[in-house]
Amino acid sequence: MGIYDFVVKDSKLQDVSLSDYKGKVLLIVNTATGCGFTPQYEGLEKMYKMYKDQGFEILDFPCNQFLGQAPGTNEEIVAFCQKKYGVSFKTFSKIKVNGDDAEPLFKYLKDATKKEHENEEAVKFIDKIKNKGLELLGNDIKWNFTKFLVDRQGNVVARYAPAVTPAEIEAPVAELLKK
Repeated sequence: MGIYDFVVKDSKLQDVSLSDYKGKVLLIVNTATGCGFTPQYEGLEKMYKMYKDQGFEILDFPCNQFLGQAPGTNEEIVAFCQKKYGVSFKTFSKIKVNGDDAEPLFKYLKDATKKEHENEEAVKFIDKIKNKGLELLGNDIKWNFTKFLVDRQGNVVARYAPAVTPAEIEAPVAELLKK
């Protein structure tokens, strides 16, 4: 099973196949509207506007699992993000990222980063961009705004800790967009 085999729910609970994103560079993020990292939405939107025409997409998955920092309905979360940060990338339905009832996509992302040493392309890419912020691999997601970077072929190539800002991920995104 690969990333393009997953079907997730958008903020209106409509099915979205990740196969719709084939050939694009993806940044998949678990977010929250009441977190200390919430201002990262501004940087995410800036990066999205800069690269969306080159095949870059941000997939935003609100998660209320960490101290209840994503309260509200899907509609309220979307409205907040659009009004406060001008978010224009796609926000999906609120999910869980850890535990037995975690969204299957996030189980896959965590497993893929745990096994990334088996993917020769991912190893080369990580060696090239190694810097602060690559999160310990294969563990449960520790907080809101953990970010997964996926290349145009659907390979999960990096996992970034919540404190890593969108600006710090811009160079790896730009590198993947050249491929």
